[in-house]
Amino acid sequence: MVTLEKMTITEVLKRSVNLFAGKVALSGIDGNAVSYNELNNKVEKISNFLKDQGIVSGDRVAILSENSPNWGISYLAITTMGAVAVPIMTEFQSADVHHILRHSGSKAIFISAKLYEKVEEFVSENLNTFILIDDFSIIPHSKSTDLISTTLKEGKREFAKILDAALKFVGVKNEEVDEDDLAAIVYTSGTTGHSKGVMLTHKNIVFDAIATSDFVGVTETDRMLSQLPLAHTMECTLGLIFPIMVGVSVFYLEKPPTAAILLPALKKVKPTIMISVPLIIEKIYKMKILPEINRKALTRNLYKVPVLRKKINKVAGKKLLDTFGGDLRMFCIGGAALAPDVENFLGEAKFPYAVGYGLTETAPLVTGTDNFKVRFGAAGTVLYGMEVKIVDPDTTTGEGEVYIKGPNVMKGYYKDPDKTKEVLTEDGWFKSGDLGFMDKEGYLFLKGRSKNVIIGSNGKNIYPEEIESVINENSFVLESLVYASAGKIIARIHLNYEELDEELGLKDVNESEARKKVDNLLNEILMMVNKRVSTFSKLNKVIEQPEPFEKTPTKKIKRYLYT
Repeated sequence: MVTLEKMTITEVLKRSVNLFAGKVALSGIDGNAVSYNELNNKVEKISNFLKDQGIVSGDRVAILSENSPNWGISYLAITTMGAVAVPIMTEFQSADVHHILRHSGSKAIFISAKLYEKVEEFVSENLNTFILIDDFSIIPHSKSTDLISTTLKEGKREFAKILDAALKFVGVKNEEVDEDDLAAIVYTSGTTGHSKGVMLTHKNIVFDAIATSDFVGVTETDRMLSQLPLAHTMECTLGLIFPIMVGVSVFYLEKPPTAAILLPALKKVKPTIMISVPLIIEKIYKMKILPEINRKALTRNLYKVPVLRKKINKVAGKKLLDTFGGDLRMFCIGGAALAPDVENFLGEAKFPYAVGYGLTETAPLVTGTDNFKVRFGAAGTVLYGMEVKIVDPDTTTGEGEVYIKGPNVMKGYYKDPDKTKEVLTEDGWFKSGDLGFMDKEGYLFLKGRSKNVIIGSNGKNIYPEEIESVINENSFVLESLVYASAGKIIARIHLNYEELDEELGLKDVNESEARKKVDNLLNEILMMVNKRVSTFSKLNKVIEQPEPFEKTPTKKIKRYLYT
């Protein structure tokens, strides 16, 4: 386990520079590599640059950019000088970005040229400094070029620096970064439509990274391909802070992970470790592997025989590993539940997957395993130094709400004490809102979100996520959403239209005949599901969802838009 004198991001960087100085720390796919020594120098340079702009410890500094080594440099520069990083999801609309900048009171922002239009019209007396993250140059903000305005802002900067220096001189303010100092305010993507600013301290983030290092054997010989947005805590902690802590070389995919972008990157980097949300591996299975198996009548029929299916999956698993570069030894999945049929494939394919569970509020990882201790359907066991308990468990099933406690649990929601009190108990337990149970060996099994639960007419709990996992096993289904309306259980289903065209020949028939074929398929799915689920969980209706569901930046369906 990694040991530090103090659990701060500053200490993480200092230790790693001493241990891994000449090794590549961060890099793009096609170059722009930065060694640990160079990383430290760049971070120090940008920190001093921020100080020259009047940023002092405790000030909030936003980052709105695609993934790149400069994203990591910006984040480290902000946090190691004692300021507070405010990462913003690139997918957020301008109005959401403006809200976050105002609510956080950010005084500076690192922003990419591509995303500058989202703040071009933004005006605030707090936000004085716009920095182009591509080359760390100052952007003359069109709304802030007035001479009087500029003079006032210069005065404020100087006053801020003088005040900060005075407070440090008299001992009111500590020059060093402490464990309990705020490191980041992360605004959640809000599947309920409401974005909250999660306050994470240095200790929250660093402790989570240390706890992760305790159960996964990751070393300086590893290469990580990072594909998820760094603005999300999962990627920021596990794809930036954790790998830096243990000397990993991280290669950032600077564009969304489409096949055209991801496949060449995998061949170049040959990663040994990757972090992913379920949707990515589920799409690969549904759109690449299954169609290949179903293309020939022989393999399609053989796949129905369990013994032969395992052999076919094993062959497919080897091909999949080759696609991932050939050196992959751990594919970590988190952020949402993994579909059972996909997990079954990964297990039979001998693909080295691992599963973890956590939330932004827990910095994020709470439970997990390495790729050797995975248990089907489980989210892993509790990490070092953390506690999980099931509150108000059902006497029959043992299912209840998951409560979490540990040094990784957030400080609270920024400027929202009421919501903080709703989720944090007086003795430090965080109410996750997730429902689940723990087996005798300490593995956590999640059933769904408490806010999504449907109460049946008999009073029993119906978990939409469980029904969705059954629906999604159909090879023609890409994604689904189950909800209750007027006392009936309804499923919206988004189909794999490419596969439908090929298998059912929709392009070769008229519109009426095509509609009939799709309706027949939806009816078949309804009957299949109702044979598999409990009597009180049966579907009353299935609706076609022609367009993909709108999702959060972490690829979760925005349920509130459809229910």
